[in-house]
Amino acid sequence: MSWPPPSALFLIPSIASLLVLTIITAAQCSTIGADYMSQLLDIQDRERAPPAVQVAAVRGVLDRLLPSQSASFEFRIVPKEQCGGKLCFMIQNHPAFSGPETPQILILGVTGVEIAAGLHWYLKHWCNAHISWDKTGGTQLYSVPKVGELPRVRKGGVLIRRPVPWNYYQNAVTSSYTFAWWDWARWEKEIDWMALQGINLPLAFTGQEAIWQKVFQNLNISTSDLNDFFGGPAFLAWSRMGNLHGWGGPLPQSWLDQQLSLQKRILARMHELGMTPVLPAFSGNVPAALKNIFPSAKITRLGNWFTVGSDLRWCCTYLLDAKDPLFLKIGKAFIEQQLKEYGRTGHIYNCDTFDENTPPDDDPRFISSLGASIFEGMKSGDNNAVWLMQGWLFSYDPFWQPPQMKALLHSVPIGRLVVLDLFAEARSIWRTSEQFYGVPYIWCMLHNFAGNIEMYGVLDAVSAGPVEARTSENSTMVGVGMSMEGIEQNPIVYDLMSEMAFRHEKVDLQTWVNHYSVRRYGKRIPNIQDAWEILYHTLYNCTDGSYDKNRDVIVAFPDADPTLISAQLDMPGRRDPTSKSRRELLEYKTDSFDRPHLWYPTAEVVRALELFITGTDELSESNTFSYDVVDLTRQALAKYSNQLFLKVIEAYASLDVQQVTHLSQKFLNLVYEMDMLLSCHDGFLLGSWLESSKQLAVNEQQKIQYEWNARTQITMWFDNTEEEASLLRDYGNKYWSGLLRDYYGPRAAIYFKYLIESLSTGNDFRLTDWRRDWIKLTNDWQSGHNLYSVKSSGSALNTSRWLYDKYLRI
Repeated sequence: MSWPPPSALFLIPSIASLLVLTIITAAQCSTIGADYMSQLLDIQDRERAPPAVQVAAVRGVLDRLLPSQSASFEFRIVPKEQCGGKLCFMIQNHPAFSGPETPQILILGVTGVEIAAGLHWYLKHWCNAHISWDKTGGTQLYSVPKVGELPRVRKGGVLIRRPVPWNYYQNAVTSSYTFAWWDWARWEKEIDWMALQGINLPLAFTGQEAIWQKVFQNLNISTSDLNDFFGGPAFLAWSRMGNLHGWGGPLPQSWLDQQLSLQKRILARMHELGMTPVLPAFSGNVPAALKNIFPSAKITRLGNWFTVGSDLRWCCTYLLDAKDPLFLKIGKAFIEQQLKEYGRTGHIYNCDTFDENTPPDDDPRFISSLGASIFEGMKSGDNNAVWLMQGWLFSYDPFWQPPQMKALLHSVPIGRLVVLDLFAEARSIWRTSEQFYGVPYIWCMLHNFAGNIEMYGVLDAVSAGPVEARTSENSTMVGVGMSMEGIEQNPIVYDLMSEMAFRHEKVDLQTWVNHYSVRRYGKRIPNIQDAWEILYHTLYNCTDGSYDKNRDVIVAFPDADPTLISAQLDMPGRRDPTSKSRRELLEYKTDSFDRPHLWYPTAEVVRALELFITGTDELSESNTFSYDVVDLTRQALAKYSNQLFLKVIEAYASLDVQQVTHLSQKFLNLVYEMDMLLSCHDGFLLGSWLESSKQLAVNEQQKIQYEWNARTQITMWFDNTEEEASLLRDYGNKYWSGLLRDYYGPRAAIYFKYLIESLSTGNDFRLTDWRRDWIKLTNDWQSGHNLYSVKSSGSALNTSRWLYDKYLRI
């Protein structure tokens, strides 16, 4: 029997939270959810910043983006009724235009975000401009005509209505993989980018540790207790979710104060633009000391999350039972403390209970009571609270079968819970869960894991997926979103996904990609357009259903006995792995070669690279082009290096020490030359990550701690012993100049040294010694303080041509 049955009791909330008990069918859930979303939007409309404030905020975006055209645009806020009750923007030729000193284009919108999105829409589709992150090439605004000569739109203007009200942004872990070291200058740029993309529902997680400190101190939790509770600056996302505690800490008071101050600036700007920041809520994750202070409270210890040997120094966090009276008290206090600090809220709160942690009981009644209690904690602090939950747990953990899913989703009044279909472009849940069993959801593109650098995308799914979900029968979709774990990569993917917030139909991708290259570089070049046609059908058309987690050999070197790798790949082995003793097989059972994901013909991508570097000297000064040519060359060489590594293993299996020596050196040369390639663009520099971490420190001790955090996250990631590597090693790997030269290259050299020694002596590969040397290299590098450049050097195009000729030309 399912839980609850198809016709069930639901609580339907009025906006004043006068709950009416009624019986509804699953089909009616869509209407109820939409009705509540409409009421919520009405509340937010009434609480939004005054029109003059929003217009001024958009004016600031324009002045920072394109100051020369500041006088060319006029912005106005209009009531939603003027857009048929929808969120929209309108672009018109300004009736008062009479020359360069007067505004030429009038953009109207329901909120500041709508106006900013309208500005971007005009620059993009009428001026062929392109706006991306600085690290991926930044803006291309050369194509914008000079003042007084902007293109006119059609008579009567252009009206763009959102098909769904919400455009969500961020993942709970983006705050660590990308935002960990950001200052206000970088955040201001990101909020500008969000507004231009039309994002109106951003996650706002910065500074919450300072809020938790005040809440827990009121419960007599000491500073030393919190030192063990919070993770370090680069690992806060996972301590917030209850995956770990203490790792990389403790957090200095200066960090807590600094981040809280930063959050207030972030929220103020978001509100000025008319956004609805999503604040965190209490999920039950508590400090260990709470057990001593409240001995009768029902607090359980969760299981191990990726530590080596279940190390209690970092793992097995404490969870307060949602049904315990203390849960409601803490949940209410946390919401109220945020309201006290920030002065306002958008009424939407994120809470991800049991994120990659399995609940202790699969009884639907238990799950239902847990969900209801979590929501009650939010609602007790904000009567209009709406719970926003990542749907990752439903695809990650087989625990969540239909009865358990329904129990959690239906534990909250319909419309008061919104689920992020977090990975909808590859593994959508709305299709297999009857539209989340009637609960409102947001169709999200996850796309990137851990901020890895890999040219990858599913453009067809991005174009079609949101439209199919929204127009499906009994759809409960209320928004679209981008939920990547790390940003500043694959700009084409995010350019398209941002448009889907305003698209009512699928995009004609052949035409769109053709125009993308013109916007990206500011001119039409046939070779480049042909290259992008290839890239669209290869790198950006992954159809095998697998998500992409970069495991290229360079950045995720195999921790495995070469004999087992050759056996796994059906190579002629020098020794039969089945001849090993049972003890040896058990010892090696965790060893594996996680073969890199390859979903396209590499020859096609090499052909695209050839088109990029042939006859395109006119783009050699273009920052967007330089980024793309470095990234595409890196992509092609990375796949070549994977094949080169397999040739090393094949030579080892054939007992050919001379060939192993030759190919190993070729591999190492390639790594160092790729490092040189990456140094040619600011978007691929290790130094930027490390220096930004140190700039937030207020003393030398903090510099050391923060730099260790930054170095550790991108290498070993989590704990290790002298002979056992972290279970999350290389999870946050990066193709960054400096990292290849000083870490990935030396690591590969150690492995190859032991390969050659094994062949030379006739002994087995010394796996334990390899691990010991590799881990020592890692520990030493993580604790190092050598400096890396924060400015690019060298010609991206010339270096790409040289490497193409050396390694890829057939």
